[in-house]
Amino acid sequence: MSSPQSAARRTVLKGAAAIVGAAGGGTALTACSAEAAGGSGSRAVPEQPVELGAASEVPVGGAKLYREQKLVVSCPAAGQYKAFSAQCTHAGCVLDKIVEGEGNCPCHGSRFDVNTGKVLRGPAAEPLPAVPVRAEGGKLIAG
Repeated sequence: MSSPQSAARRTVLKGAAAIVGAAGGGTALTACSAEAAGGSGSRAVPEQPVELGAASEVPVGGAKLYREQKLVVSCPAAGQYKAFSAQCTHAGCVLDKIVEGEGNCPCHGSRFDVNTGKVLRGPAAEPLPAVPVRAEGGKLIAG
């Protein structure tokens, strides 16, 4: 049999564990909110032109992810380029890879068509924002 004192102690310990669990959940939500705001305060679409490198690095019929610049560029036909933000519209994480024409968000599993920006799988509900891109002197300039 347990004493009234040990029963009261168990109640206090259960309450403390619930508070710790709730605080941990709050921290996770705060981190997700910070990601949603763009992580380090960066914007999803560049405000100034950004040089990405040689246009030849983006294969015709394929795409290239520029993680550091948070951009993805596709080349549907020779000399034609399309660019989109590589920042997921769900929680702001940067896409980590392109597999069979789909940009993958590593945080929650959203998938995007890298040729159109369209959401292929959620939880993201909004497409990737389009970014102007042009080839100039053999180099790609976005923004």
